[in-house]
Amino acid sequence: MRILHLLASPFFSGPAENVALLALAQREAGHEVMVAVDRRRTDVPAEEPAVPRFRELGLLDEGGLELSVKSPPWGMWSDLRHLKKREVEVVHSHFSHDHLLARWGRPRGAVLVRSLHAPRSLRASLPAADAYTVPASVLLPRLLEKGRTAQVLPALVDARFHPAEDRQALRRELGLTGAPLLGMVSTFQPSRRHTVGVEAFALYRKQRPEARLVLVGDGALLEATRRQVSELGLTGAVTFAGYQQGDAFVRWLQALDEVWLLGLGNDWSARAAAQARACEVRVVAVDEGALPDLADARVATPTPEAVVSSALSGQRAPVAHPTNARIADEVLALYARARRSW
Repeated sequence: MRILHLLASPFFSGPAENVALLALAQREAGHEVMVAVDRRRTDVPAEEPAVPRFRELGLLDEGGLELSVKSPPWGMWSDLRHLKKREVEVVHSHFSHDHLLARWGRPRGAVLVRSLHAPRSLRASLPAADAYTVPASVLLPRLLEKGRTAQVLPALVDARFHPAEDRQALRRELGLTGAPLLGMVSTFQPSRRHTVGVEAFALYRKQRPEARLVLVGDGALLEATRRQVSELGLTGAVTFAGYQQGDAFVRWLQALDEVWLLGLGNDWSARAAAQARACEVRVVAVDEGALPDLADARVATPTPEAVVSSALSGQRAPVAHPTNARIADEVLALYARARRSW
C-alpha cells in the first residue's frame, strides 16, 4: 500500500514525532510510506526543523508539495495539482491545512483519513473524510455519534525509551540524590500546572522528607517557578534540569521513580506519559486528553492535596501500552474499513 502523510508544519515537535513513528511502523509492516511537510518556512530557529529529521529517516516526500499555511493562492493551487497527480492508496492528513488541501486535491481512488491531534480541531466545520483518528478516547464519541468511522490513535514511543540498565548509576552521573525521585517534564506554561506541582511537592515532603523533585523543561513561567520553590524553602530539594531533548531527555526520564503530568499543551496524545511508562517510571496524571488511559494513578481534581493523595496511593496500571507495530496495524485496519465504506 502507498501511503502519503500530510503534515503542514516546519517543526519536528508536537504531533510530528508521532507521525514519524507511525510512518516508520507502517513501513516496517511492508508499505510504501512518505511524509510531506512544510517546505516554505525554512527559518525555524526556536525549534528543531522537520525536513532534516524526516529526510534522515528516509520518510521525506519529494513530490513537489509546498504544504504551508503561508503559501500564497498560487502556491495552494500548485499543491492541489501536484496532489491530484499522486498515485497513492491513502492520504493521511494531520492538520486543518492538510485536510482542506486533501479534500479538494484527493488523488483518484485514494482513501482520505484525518487525524485530529487536539480537541479544538473537532468542530462543526470539520471537512468530510473517509475516516478519522483522535488522540484520546474521551473525544471518540463526538465522531461516532455522527456516524463517522473513527478510532483512537495512541502515542507511539521511540525505541530509545526503555528502563535504565542501572538507575542508581545514572542518577550519580546526573548528580541526583534522594528518594523517591519525582519529576515534571513539560514546558513551563499555565496549562502544565507547575504551581500546583510545587505546592504538592511541599506537602509530599512532610510524608516523605527524603523526596526530591526534578523539573525538566523551559518556558515563560520558569523564573516564577524558581521563586515559588525558593519561597517554600525547597531550593535544596528541587533540581531545574533545563530543556532536554533526544538521548539527554531519555536519560533524565529514566532516572525518575515517578513523573507528575498535571496538564497538557497542544498535543492530547500525552506522549510523555507513554514514554515514562516505557521507561518503567510511574505516572501520576490529571484527567485530560489521553492521560487517564496512561496513568498509573489519576488525579481527579488538579489540587495539591489530590496530587499528593494519588502519588502516595501506590497504584499501578495493570495494562501495558500497545507497541508501535500494533498501533500501526490498527491504523492500517482503519484504512481498510474506510475503503469498504465507499
